[in-house]
Amino acid sequence: MQASSRPNVATLVVPAGETTALADARRALAALLPGAGDPEPLGAHALDLPFADANLAKLRRAALDTIGDLPADLFVQPAATRRKRLLIADMDSTIIGQECIDELADVVGIRAEISAVTERAMRGEIAFEPALRERVALLKGVSLASVQRLLDEVITLNPGARALATTMAANGAHTALVSGGFTLFTSVVAGGAGFAENRANVLEMTGDELAGVVREPILGREAKQQALEEMAAQRSIPLEVTLAVGDGANDLAMIERAGLGVAYRAKPVVAAAADAHVAHADLTALLYAQGYRETDILPDRPA
Repeated sequence: MQASSRPNVATLVVPAGETTALADARRALAALLPGAGDPEPLGAHALDLPFADANLAKLRRAALDTIGDLPADLFVQPAATRRKRLLIADMDSTIIGQECIDELADVVGIRAEISAVTERAMRGEIAFEPALRERVALLKGVSLASVQRLLDEVITLNPGARALATTMAANGAHTALVSGGFTLFTSVVAGGAGFAENRANVLEMTGDELAGVVREPILGREAKQQALEEMAAQRSIPLEVTLAVGDGANDLAMIERAGLGVAYRAKPVVAAAADAHVAHADLTALLYAQGYRETDILPDRPA
């Protein structure tokens, strides 16, 4: 069968040290894919399997069942549009390993109270905007010095975050951090991770302390989708070649709208709605999904 008759590609990615799982997942998947071609390694922990026409959503569900408990992440998509020209990424628990509002709550000793509300909002059990207003009100009086200390000592990039943003940018893509969090954090994180642009909520200040108020309108679920659409339109980028990644319910609209919507270590409602769920590998999985090879990926730390 000629390559032209295999317009789709399944990409498997595993964490470092799981090469046996990659081989097991490949064998299981190859038997399921219609007209599967030879595997094409992308690196030590990722490979492509080209295949023929199929109902991709139905096939993905069957493929995930086939892979079962193996520590492998799967992307199933048309090969022609896999390389993306726009990346929109959530920040908290996606690009960084923390929820900034929870870390701020720790400063004033109410982490458990704030974290419970954060968790419910991220699961989609309560609306994001009123939940944010409620939590921000409790942070009144937190100093800018405390925010800086969190940035210096607590906030960390997730593995693969910088490699994802910088590799895509080096290949002509626009990259944006779009967060329901706060510009106090996104402005710093975006620079450290190599994003070209960042959007987030603005916390009002009284002197050098948080006033306990977030500036309206709040950047939430619908605003994230709008950011995706606006940035794509401004650059004449078809939505099929856009990529959105996030972990919470307020990321759902942009994930569902993007050409490739990815859930990262996500809540069940988000994982179920996304085109793919990165549950095992790091964020470089999103590069392998686009056909980048290991040798194409830029370092995950500044030079």
